[in-house]
Amino acid sequence: MSAAGGGRVLADQDVCVGAGQCARVAPGVFDQADDGLVVLLVRDVPAGEVDAVLDAVDRCPSGAVRLGAPAGGPY
Repeated sequence: MSAAGGGRVLADQDVCVGAGQCARVAPGVFDQADDGLVVLLVRDVPAGEVDAVLDAVDRCPSGAVRLGAPAGGPY
């Protein structure tokens, strides 16, 4: 996926360890609950946020966040 693509962000609170890397690098997409676990602010990622979300995915130590196909996408 590229910055032109968008996509749907997924977050698994059962896997999240509360490191906060996602909220730090993509604060327009992720936040943290009081217990530190990931909270999604949007599900469909604006094209301008894709690079930040990909950075968050790379930095997540538990693999709790990932970027998938846009809603209604081919995969």
